[in-house]
Amino acid sequence: MLVVSGVTAVTLAVAFGFLALGVNSFWIAFPVGFGVILPGALAVAHNYRAEDRRNVDNTRTEESPTELEVLRRRYAAGELSDEEFEQRVEHLLESEGDRPDLSRDVDIERR
Repeated sequence: MLVVSGVTAVTLAVAFGFLALGVNSFWIAFPVGFGVILPGALAVAHNYRAEDRRNVDNTRTEESPTELEVLRRRYAAGELSDEEFEQRVEHLLESEGDRPDLSRDVDIERR
């Protein structure tokens, strides 16, 4: 909204400035302002917002622990036996991309 308002204000100021100066082709400011500058400014604003969202998503991804980290922490806390830890790690490695249901394992992170 701010980009549209800014481009509109500048386009009108340039067009009416040319009109006040007596330039006969003042109308060219309208197609240039609204047909070239406005779409370009909107594209830049869209890319800026998309990059900002990607940075936020990357930050969230880096902060969330992986399933293996959760298992390691539970094992270190003594919640899992050696055998249970090894079975779960093997299950994680065998799944190769399939995410096992460890939703109850994430509870350790909240403590």
